[in-house]
Amino acid sequence: MNQLLSSPAHPGVNSGKEQQAAGVGILLQIMMLVLSFVLGHVLRRHKFYYLPEASASLLIGLIVGGLANISNSQDNSRAWFNFHEEFFFLFLLPPIIFQSGFSLPPKPFFSNFGAIVTFAILGTFIASIVTGVLVYLGGLVYLMYKLPFVECLMFGALISATDPVTVLSIFQELGTDTNLYALVFGESVLNDAMAISLYRTMSMVRRHASSDQNFFIIIVRFLETFVGSMSAGVGVGFISALLFKYAGLDVDNLQNLECCLFVLFPYFSYMLAEGLGLSGIVSILFTGIVMKHYTYSNLAENSQRFVSSFFHLISSLAETFVFIYMGFDIAMEKHTWPHLGFIFFSILFIGVARATNVFSCAYLINLVRPAHRKIPLKHQKALWYSGLRGAMAFALALQSMHDLPEGHGRTIFTATTAIIILTVLLIGGSTGTMLEALQVVGDESMVENFERNSGYISPAYEGTVEPPPPSGNRLKTKLKEFHKSTSSFTAIDRNFLTPFFTTQNGDEEEQEGLMAKSRRAPFHGPRPHN
Repeated sequence: MNQLLSSPAHPGVNSGKEQQAAGVGILLQIMMLVLSFVLGHVLRRHKFYYLPEASASLLIGLIVGGLANISNSQDNSRAWFNFHEEFFFLFLLPPIIFQSGFSLPPKPFFSNFGAIVTFAILGTFIASIVTGVLVYLGGLVYLMYKLPFVECLMFGALISATDPVTVLSIFQELGTDTNLYALVFGESVLNDAMAISLYRTMSMVRRHASSDQNFFIIIVRFLETFVGSMSAGVGVGFISALLFKYAGLDVDNLQNLECCLFVLFPYFSYMLAEGLGLSGIVSILFTGIVMKHYTYSNLAENSQRFVSSFFHLISSLAETFVFIYMGFDIAMEKHTWPHLGFIFFSILFIGVARATNVFSCAYLINLVRPAHRKIPLKHQKALWYSGLRGAMAFALALQSMHDLPEGHGRTIFTATTAIIILTVLLIGGSTGTMLEALQVVGDESMVENFERNSGYISPAYEGTVEPPPPSGNRLKTKLKEFHKSTSSFTAIDRNFLTPFFTTQNGDEEEQEGLMAKSRRAPFHGPRPHN
């Protein structure tokens, strides 16, 4: 009887074993998540900055994956972690990206909006092109594994996606300058969207390469993807704001419906963009920014608390699981380690590209900023050093294994995982020491200066502070006009958009709330160090 029950002729037995294996796999994942959260709390409580929470999660995944390899249980472990890229892109990345846009600090973000856009869009484009060109030239002179030029640009795009999780957690603990925090946070958030658009544009160019393909066509396709995705996200955000303003859902017996609709709108934005052949990640990012700025204020107070806690919870779980999975997959995946030259020179090239990005963009920004708001050199160095690679680069590297030939995709994936380990473990662990060496932490006067100089600046005030540009400098004149246009957008938002899309009639109450939140944010001046 036992033999009959265990016979392959009885599919129910095999189904039961698969269900048991799936249960063991889920149990293992939950144990790793619990261990990551507990270990992260202990490290944070003891102010041990040499192993940030993201690094701890990555190490746990590496250790478990290594033990699975040693125990010769790769097949079973791979079955336990039956992880598909569709699940990664559709269910893990969207809440992370939405929460990034939803949790943007409003005052420092919008007061530094022009600088953030410059670093995120122009800077990421520069870093991607520089990396791609250097990798291609390195292949031509036989320094590293040779790839076609378009594939080098794809690698440059995916590896230019920076991850803010590790660095910003240390920034918060050490109480660094709010402007520096806003620049790193805003650049990392918009940088992901830019990197995705560039990668998909290059991938499209590679699939549809033809003799009449030129640089202008590439730029047009990129703008179509990025601007279209951004427009879809902003449009969904504005629609949600109008719905919650006029639908009257902020009553006690409808707050459950209100919360459900608020949670569904981000995924609606994501799926709308994907259905239109655009970037869902870019769309959901801008939906998060718009929904926090407009829709959120139309919710009841209880609903506001719930959605803030819900998205923070979901994104924390997703981020921790992503780093655990990255470590596990790095240990379990087959890598092309013979191409060590590609890895070594790629690390050097992304450092050069990051420096080109940061220092050139900072130069352009400082041309138009008044003296008291110029980005100091020590902040530029901190920006350069904080360019860690993480979940987004890993996700795009996974995608490249399907988009590119086997050898090329595997080489890019191996190099990306090596760069992630290096930046997250070594650079992430030394970020606290670097910030202290640059003297950008624990300066209480910086926080006071932010309240005086870095809030929403009206065009009239800006005109009195900034001297007129030299008549002969056309570049500086154009940059001045762009800088004024961003300030004008702040005035338009305050005077027209906010009253139209929210229940607020003016900005005094909103400004007081934002000021209170910024004071409760983790920028509390100096903290004791061990």
